[in-house]
Amino acid sequence: MVSAADRVKKSARMSVWLSGKTMRARRPSDPGHPAGLDRERIIAASVRLLDAEGLAKFSMRRLAAELNVTAMSVYWYVDTKDDLLELALDSVFDELEVHDESADWRDRLRATATAYRGLLVRHTWMSALLGTFLNIGPHSMRFSMAVQDIVRASGLSPRGQMGGLAAVFQFVYGFGTIEGHFVQRCASAGMTQDEYFQEAMGTIAANPEAREVLAKSTKLMEARAGDTVAEMRERDFEFALDILVAGIETMTRREAGEAAR
Repeated sequence: MVSAADRVKKSARMSVWLSGKTMRARRPSDPGHPAGLDRERIIAASVRLLDAEGLAKFSMRRLAAELNVTAMSVYWYVDTKDDLLELALDSVFDELEVHDESADWRDRLRATATAYRGLLVRHTWMSALLGTFLNIGPHSMRFSMAVQDIVRASGLSPRGQMGGLAAVFQFVYGFGTIEGHFVQRCASAGMTQDEYFQEAMGTIAANPEAREVLAKSTKLMEARAGDTVAEMRERDFEFALDILVAGIETMTRREAGEAAR
């Protein structure tokens, strides 16, 4: 049987934000400790490394080298690598602007969804971590409260609000994750997105089996419009958001009709 004390201890390990010691803000009095090293610098360096090299290559030793300190100096401020990743993840949510609550909920939803998509593309390592941690840091919670306020303003009932949030922001998560991976792939290949796309289409067209699939998709590809990958992607994203907004409006009217019966 698990004791109450053990349950508390286990829950505290679930998140750095539940540990009671998010990060040690002050450097130790040891004269040998690096000057200028603090939690903000460590988090910022972590984000830079994750952006440049990705999650798979990130290590405390690599971070220490980037900061020109020993790994033990970093561990004075944070207990584990996972704690630091959770802190880095929360920090990038501070890049998102919370929009004026007096604005129409549709405009706020589109603006917030677009900003979230951009965040996922800039920081491709986020995608894997979002499902790993509880995301209860101050910046993550600020974003969460903002999107909850938007969906409440839509008029959806409390029963439907979480579904509305899931429809929009899980779509954005998937869209931004795939876009970020594609951008990263093109950069790794030393090609622009348009060059990579054209080469991929040429390769598919040269393959007899794949050519048949491509032929059936020709009308869809032509209807996307846009001269560049970026333009086609923007059209797809904006149209998908319009569909989701229309869906929320439809469900709000349906709920109102059911309540009036």
